[in-house]
Amino acid sequence: MNIIGINAYHGDVSAVLVRDGQLIAAVEEERFRRVKHWAGFPRDAIGACLAMGQIEAGDIDAFAVSRDVRANLSRKLLFAVRNRPAFGLLRDRVRNSRRVQDISLVLSETLGLDHSRVQHRLHYVEHHAAHLASSFYVSPFDKAAVCAIDGFGDFVSTSFGVGHASHLDLRCRVFFPHSLGLLYLAITQYLGFMKYGDEYKVMGLAPYGQPGQADKLRQLVRLKPSGLFELDLSYFTHWSQGAPMTWDDGEPTLGPVYSHKLEQLLGCARKKDEAVTSYHENIAASLQVVYEEAAFHILNEVHRRTQLDRLCLAGGCGMNSVANGKVRERTPFREVFIQPAAGDNGTALGAAYYIWHQVMGQPRSFIMRNGYWGPAFDDTVVHQALAQRQSDLELSGCTISCLASEDELCSWAADRIASGEVVGWFQGRMEWGARALGNRSILADPRRHDMREIINTKIKFRERFRPFAPSIAEESLHDYFVDAVPDPYMIQVYPVRPEKRSVIPAVTHVDGSGRLQTVSRDTNPLYWKLIKAFEARTGVPVLLNTSFNENEPIVHQPAEALDCFLRTRMDALVLGPYAVAKGSTKRDLVGSAAVQETAC
Repeated sequence: MNIIGINAYHGDVSAVLVRDGQLIAAVEEERFRRVKHWAGFPRDAIGACLAMGQIEAGDIDAFAVSRDVRANLSRKLLFAVRNRPAFGLLRDRVRNSRRVQDISLVLSETLGLDHSRVQHRLHYVEHHAAHLASSFYVSPFDKAAVCAIDGFGDFVSTSFGVGHASHLDLRCRVFFPHSLGLLYLAITQYLGFMKYGDEYKVMGLAPYGQPGQADKLRQLVRLKPSGLFELDLSYFTHWSQGAPMTWDDGEPTLGPVYSHKLEQLLGCARKKDEAVTSYHENIAASLQVVYEEAAFHILNEVHRRTQLDRLCLAGGCGMNSVANGKVRERTPFREVFIQPAAGDNGTALGAAYYIWHQVMGQPRSFIMRNGYWGPAFDDTVVHQALAQRQSDLELSGCTISCLASEDELCSWAADRIASGEVVGWFQGRMEWGARALGNRSILADPRRHDMREIINTKIKFRERFRPFAPSIAEESLHDYFVDAVPDPYMIQVYPVRPEKRSVIPAVTHVDGSGRLQTVSRDTNPLYWKLIKAFEARTGVPVLLNTSFNENEPIVHQPAEALDCFLRTRMDALVLGPYAVAKGSTKRDLVGSAAVQETAC
């Protein structure tokens, strides 16, 4: 049975293909449209899933959509009667709900299928049920506590319960308008980061500050018994006036969600182009402290109610890697699983598995052990991309070689990284989720104190306070990190051992931490081999890893990797079996930019 899971008409729209319980493909629409967090309908993502699964549209047995506009309808109506929100807020919600309800028409037109055929195979899955399913059903746990914390979806912001075998049992929910995701969003916007999804910037900024404003921010959220919480709604507008938002095809936008009272409490909000001051750093630090207090208040109650030591975590707040790394320290949970697309993109995964397990009652047979579920490109496609850009490569003084073995490829790249060059690395299947995990990555030497500045100046052109991540050979994890557990998805932050901070300064954040990615020989043998080749030259089994992009979504295909390589000051590129170096290099390479003569 082929199930297509879909997240549509929201930010980070995506699609997955599950066949007989096995994950075949998972991809976000933004990678094709080249606009971050693309909203609307995941047309190209669905097409890519069909291609990766080598099936036609007529082979789809079920469509699972991670929204159910009928869910919690009585609560929605009661809220509207009691609070009489602004007309614009209601209008936007109704318009978006209609698009979700009419998705069968869009699916049938896009895929060339009879409308009645799609309707009979269409399933709506409540947003938070999809979040919980996205983590538990692909986890290695037969039984675990499950929790999702995010902004909102189908009128719910927080939910938790128990997953056991093929069944999810929901125990508790927190409803609109109370949300930790909205708390984090409001302060993110107050700090001048107004783009959809900018919360990660505040997480990067927080370690630079001191939480001296935490008491003020605690006024925004009240912790209640039984793991519950409430926002002080006088500081927010999302529940009354609404926040202008667009979920149509394109970049999602979201207007301010905080009220003037927040500025009375904290002072004037930072404007987009204003400098980030120590006060802003302190606000960010205070927000992280207050958020963690609330999140661990919830999780400790989840443990009390479930008495289980394993946790599956999801939701947009599940991307708070700093908090994730503290779960075992601040709660009784001993094992934690978070899949790499914990946000709304991951609800497509959850919707598909919810139908397969919860609705159809099928036994579990799949565990997600890696994050590589997107398209791959064979050597012929790579060679064609190089040939099409031959003149541009020649103008950049590039030399190109085709390296016959993985050992040669890793040796070539490790030499350059160890000598201080910045190398693009494009291999295998594209990553699922927000992190580059060694298949669509820019790599550099973590030993250099100046490497963060070099990459930001030459390639990324982003805020100085945002850290870069360490990719470490899994077997060396405890030599470099304190109380860490393997994490192949770069979604948890742990302290770097004090004696190692001067060894890998480029990936050690200002507070001595690192958002680590462990790389194993089993799950990504080529990337692991590159790290080991670097270790053989330097004694350090760590690489600086950042996403292969420049203020855009992570590159998807070879042509986009070449575009990014040529328009930035990246030094070298490994594209499949091809090694490309700009200008004069310190070593002789086989061949030149005459791509036709260097085909593998």
